[in-house]
Amino acid sequence: MTRQQVLDLYFMNARSKLIDLAAFFDRLDRADGQADFRLTAFRKAMRELEKDQSDRAKGVLLALSDPTTEPIPAATTKAACGAWPEANG
Repeated sequence: MTRQQVLDLYFMNARSKLIDLAAFFDRLDRADGQADFRLTAFRKAMRELEKDQSDRAKGVLLALSDPTTEPIPAATTKAACGAWPEANG
C-alpha cells in the first residue's frame, strides 16, 4: 500500500487509540499514590514510538516483556500484569 492508502485505512483507528492513551495519562496525573513498574515500562515503550524505524512494534513489545530466557520454577502470581516487574526505565 502507499502511505496515502495506509493513512486512509488506519488513521481514524490510530487517532482513537492516541486519544485513549492521552485520557489514560490524564487519569494517572489526577490519581493519588505512587506508580509502579508498569508505568515505568509503559513510558519506556512510548519512547519506542519516537524512533524513526520501521520496527517500532517490536520495540514496544520488548519494552513490556520479560527479557529472561530461563524459566522460573513456579509462577508467583495468578495472572499476567502486562509488564516486566524488573524493568528499568
